Amino acid sequence: MRPGAIVTDIEGTTSSIAFVHDVLFPYSRARLERFLTDRPDAAAAIFDAVRAEAGTDLDRQACIALLRQWHDADRKIGPLKQLQGMIWADGYAQGHFTGHVYSDAAEGLRRWHDAGIALHVYSSGSVAAQKLLFGHSDHGDLTPLFAGYFDTAVGGKREARSYRAIADALDRPPAEILFLSDTPEELAAATEAGLAVTLLARDGAPADSRFPIADSFDAIGWQEDRR
Repeated sequence: MRPGAIVTDIEGTTSSIAFVHDVLFPYSRARLERFLTDRPDAAAAIFDAVRAEAGTDLDRQACIALLRQWHDADRKIGPLKQLQGMIWADGYAQGHFTGHVYSDAAEGLRRWHDAGIALHVYSSGSVAAQKLLFGHSDHGDLTPLFAGYFDTAVGGKREARSYRAIADALDRPPAEILFLSDTPEELAAATEAGLAVTLLARDGAPADSRFPIADSFDAIGWQEDRR
């Protein structure tokens, strides 16, 4: 069945996992302390958020040390995601890298958008980081293709209630929404919430027979609509 809306993950789905882990993460890790030194106003707000998250009155260096610890553990914590987003914004603006998007994903997103399907993103990265990646992608600015973005503010990606909340936000029956991801636990949660799903098994990634499987956006469902 042709979906009324598609919600897509990023890492391993539209974009290479290696781009995030081999490009974005090292870039922000290397510039973390310098950014906080050079941007005192931004740093003050981030430190306040770190202290609130930690539940104790940490000094500046303790805040930086905790941010590094969260960064190395890839924690999905608000002040860290905010900081990473600001550092990556500088990197994109200075042309240090572009956002990796698979060619078939860029073409599929354009095709579905042109067909009138509402496109959304749901990623553990912040909405700001999502917009940066698609706004500075290898295939140009893809942000006009998307009707909206979701991050973990809506809930964890392995929790069914998050997908129910997304369906409510889109004002659509869950069965009309197709969720794309490379992570079986996320697909299981979306299935529990009533969404249609497809597992992206790219670059030799393991498949899971519980879900429809595609190795590219070209192979995703309802192909009777293709011309």
